[in-house]
Amino acid sequence: MAKCEVCDKSVHFGIKVSHSHRRANKMWKANIKKVRVAYKGAVKTMNVCTRCLRSNLVTRA
Repeated sequence: MAKCEVCDKSVHFGIKVSHSHRRANKMWKANIKKVRVAYKGAVKTMNVCTRCLRSNLVTRA
């Protein structure tokens, strides 16, 4: 599973509950994109979540 290399965001686990209250395991995946970023003076391909892209924690190359 991909993980954000900036904030370490990855999957979350929980329990999905239907209308009839049947319970099942569920996995929520983070919105991870593989982008080219300028990192420490060099261009590097990183896995970054969209929250970090939107908040300008990384700059695209």
